[in-house]
Amino acid sequence: MKLRMPEGALASMRNDPEGFARELCLAAAVKWYEMGRISQGRAAEIAGLSRSEFLASLARYGLSPFQCSAEELEAEAGRD
Repeated sequence: MKLRMPEGALASMRNDPEGFARELCLAAAVKWYEMGRISQGRAAEIAGLSRSEFLASLARYGLSPFQCSAEELEAEAGRD
């Protein structure tokens, strides 16, 4: 896949092409996981990380590894 970037975009981000590609894959994987479109395992694969590394990345993005609302968690906790 090819991606066109404005002249100097990578320099302004202080990143080389390979680093930018890794960062872009991680950002896409995190967003798709947040949207519920892919699983943690698939997101980790897209990002080129282990599942535990991906979970740590979620924390850096300020996201929870859990894909349910507080109400859903409470309902699950109340089930026996």
